[in-house]
Amino acid sequence: MTLDMTRLEPLLGTVVNEIGAASNAALVILGDKLGLFRALSAGPMTSDELAKKTGTHERYVREWLSSQAASGFVTYDAEDHRFSMSPEQTAVFADENSPVLMTGGFFSLSAIYADEPKLADAFTTGKGLGWGEHCNCLFCGVERFFRPGYRTHLVAEWLPAMDGVVAKLERGATVADVGCGHGVSTLLMAQAFPNSEFVGIDFHDASIAHARSHGHGLKNLRFQVAKAQDFPGSGFDLVTMFDALHDMGDPVGAVSRAKDVLKPDGTLMLVEPMAGDSLAENLNPVGRVYYASSTNICVPTSMNQEVGRALGAQAGEKRLADVIREGGFASVRKVAATPFNMVLEARR
Repeated sequence: MTLDMTRLEPLLGTVVNEIGAASNAALVILGDKLGLFRALSAGPMTSDELAKKTGTHERYVREWLSSQAASGFVTYDAEDHRFSMSPEQTAVFADENSPVLMTGGFFSLSAIYADEPKLADAFTTGKGLGWGEHCNCLFCGVERFFRPGYRTHLVAEWLPAMDGVVAKLERGATVADVGCGHGVSTLLMAQAFPNSEFVGIDFHDASIAHARSHGHGLKNLRFQVAKAQDFPGSGFDLVTMFDALHDMGDPVGAVSRAKDVLKPDGTLMLVEPMAGDSLAENLNPVGRVYYASSTNICVPTSMNQEVGRALGAQAGEKRLADVIREGGFASVRKVAATPFNMVLEARR
């Protein structure tokens, strides 16, 4: 076998970067849990100063800092041997209120590696892997990954992009948030629109238990365990599904149920991962993250349910619109988008 070094060397460089990224991911989780990023964002520090501030051991902290500096996640000054974080590094790794906080994306990786033997079995048997069968760190990771985007865009941009929805919510509407998980999206809407009533619905009882415990005592907010295809209720002004439809085994059934429980002038709001309509369009860094997540999580979850449609996290606007119309809606349009999400509005 003859190797073309002009092709081999870049490939090897990429693989070395990948191994480093995979190894450092666990240290990002550690740095978040121990407050190392947050403490360092206050100003330049030596490893000894950071260890004292966080109650950790200096020798471990020194090596951790070196790894983060080599990754470009913190900055090292070779003259005074201090480490620091730029405003951009702080926004991505340390500021819980930042719209670009990305540490949540690392937390799901623990579940992905822990569940690899189960996924291998699914590959060989064709069976699914249920949402509740995953390591529980997955659920917190998913919440933390999507929360900054929801907090930044949902109330300020996505809801106003739909025809007449905000006016209804301000007057007083009834809303079902289907596939709500830990309830971040439901909570944000309930806090923003106190005159409206919100119910968060999910088939995973542990997620609903978590959502109930973090409901902040809001009287216009409740959560219940139910499936997307047959959840109870009727006369809703708005049904929402946030990054959930593509995980469902029967997405058409879920959309059809939404149509049945909506008022004649009601709206279905779907937030889904950003994707083009072809594989070629999605061969980019965001598509790469979503295809990997889809292989590890989304497709196995759908395959574990009835029908097992397995849309995947990169279904794209056209395929999603086809599902929505198959579920009974006549009008579908994309009303907003970010690098990570697209927002679709459906009406009868």
